Amino acid sequence: MLEAVNGPQLTASGVSSGGGASFNAGNASSVTSVGSENASGTMSKTAIDNFIAQASDAYGVPGNLIKGVVQQESGMNVHAVSGAGAMGLMQLMPGTAQAMGVSNPFDPQQNVMGGTKYLSQLLTRFGGNQALALAAYNAGPAAVEKYGGIPPYAQTQDYVHKVLSYANAYA
Repeated sequence: MLEAVNGPQLTASGVSSGGGASFNAGNASSVTSVGSENASGTMSKTAIDNFIAQASDAYGVPGNLIKGVVQQESGMNVHAVSGAGAMGLMQLMPGTAQAMGVSNPFDPQQNVMGGTKYLSQLLTRFGGNQALALAAYNAGPAAVEKYGGIPPYAQTQDYVHKVLSYANAYA
């Protein structure tokens, strides 16, 4: 569990004791990948959906919630990189990726499995509350605990709202 990690709190989008950073590519029209590509070099959304289903089964996180995170974090762009250095579909920072066993954050299967593992840990930590787990994914669990709920950061509040909206649309 990440509770055992000393020092700053890991977040999917960064190492933080407060705010976080996310990449939002919006609706990417072409999803590329290092593997599982078709002849044109793009990865099908079906392949990404299959990775999401595998991660959902492995960690017990609803697939529509995972897909909502992927949509908000990267716009389904396998090669997305944020200004803060978060990488891949679920925008994992190097430290978070390493802690979740991800050796190649641009491998979509590894990224989705690692990001979902982390999200699962946050859901457990916050009693299954999806909004709090998402806020922690974005701003860090320390920020959620400090404020006793979703932190008063506009970016984090917007993030939680958008991910839950996407998740509802994918349900």
